[in-house]
Parts: sequence; structure tokens; C-alpha cells
Amino acid sequence: MSSTDAAAVDVEGLSVRYGPIVALDDVSLTLRRGTVCGLIGMNGSGKSTLFKAMMGLQRADSGRVTIGGLDPAAARRRGIVGYVPQAEAVDWSFPVSVRDVVMTGRYGRMGPMRRARDTDRAAVADALARVELTELADRQIGQLSGGQRKRAFVARGIAQGAEILLLDEPFAGVDKRSEATMSGLLTDLAAGGATVLIATHDLHALPSLADEAVLLLRRVLLHGPVEEVLAPHNLARAFGVDPLDHGSRT
Repeated sequence: MSSTDAAAVDVEGLSVRYGPIVALDDVSLTLRRGTVCGLIGMNGSGKSTLFKAMMGLQRADSGRVTIGGLDPAAARRRGIVGYVPQAEAVDWSFPVSVRDVVMTGRYGRMGPMRRARDTDRAAVADALARVELTELADRQIGQLSGGQRKRAFVARGIAQGAEILLLDEPFAGVDKRSEATMSGLLTDLAAGGATVLIATHDLHALPSLADEAVLLLRRVLLHGPVEEVLAPHNLARAFGVDPLDHGSRT
């Protein structure tokens, strides 16, 4: 982990607009090292926009983001932050293997020719083993199931050595084995000092996964212990109903 005493993630006064549409409105959020934080809110609440802005992939109209004490671009260059986007944001037809995808996490450590060294290959092999994809390493990424694809992107972050992982709906449409594998792995990574921000609709599983949660509706409505955020009167502020009374998918 980085030696800096700065917060793992610090978002201050972040606002993003798409023309006349306000996607994020004065969002402020601080995440500590070694924690798993759940990000919850209805579709259109700004979760994906927040991830993209935190990665520096979406221009903010105002506010600032620091990742490990660095601006997003510098954090990406140094490999501090890893990102698992929603499935529809990826071109699954691209002719690369699972191993190739995971190896991209090592690019920041390679020279300009991007020639993998033994240390890079070992890091990739270890990451694939941790997400239980070793036997599928040579398969084209698009041939994997939804859950296996998500695990491949988590493996990329592990191989990268990322201190902060941002996961946008990693459990959406995945099989139970993949969900259990990723949940256990994310908990282990946090125990080792990593910081994980995970957007999820599975509110029933959140207490066993996350240390804290953020309730988002274009701005942060509440950030605190999972049990407090999931209280019915708090969920009603963001959803208008109690999602826990209507199944785990919202």
C-alpha cells in the first residue's frame, strides 16, 4: 500500500451535467483504506457517472477527486486504481484472451514495448488463480460467462497491484459461484489494506460484504454503517419504497 497518509479516495463537491441533465450534484465522499463500501441507489442515480468521474473518464463541471492523494490520471498511470465497468461498456468481441486482459493490468510496470517479464507473468498467473480462471486463461474473453468476465476484470486489478478497486455492478447477472468467489476475494483484499467501492443492487448480501455504504441520488444522501443506510426510512429517501420488501433486485 502507498505510504501516504491521505484518504484512499476523496471526492469533494463533484458535479457532473450532461447538457441540462444533472447527473451528480455536489457529491462529497471520503473512503478509508482497508474497507469495502457499498454504493447503492436506483438506476439513474449517478453511480456509473461517479465511477467514471473518479477514474477521470468523465469531465466534471466542478469539484475534485483524489485517489491515494493523486489526481485520477496520475493514479491510473501509477496503477493505484483498478476499475471493473458494467458489462455493456466492454467490447467482448475483441480478439484477446483472458490472460491478455489480465496482463493489461501490468502495462504500467512494463517498458514502452510492453514486453512481459517473468514477474509480470507470475503476477497474472497468481491473479487468475485467485479468481479461479486458470483453466480458462487462453479462452477469448467474450466466450466466458457473465460472472467469469467480471472475475477476469477483478483479476486485472489484482495483477495491477491496485490499492483501490472500483466495481460497477459486478454481481449483475452473474452466477452464484462467481458472486461468492468475488465477495470472498474482495473481503480478503480489504483485509490486506485495499479499498473497495462496489455498486450493487443486492441489498440483502450487502451486510456480509461491506463495512459501510453510501446512498446516492445524484448527491450523497447518507454515508455510514451498512445497517444504518439500509434502514427502511433511509432507503425510502432514495427509492421511494423499501427495496428489501420487494426482493433483492431494485
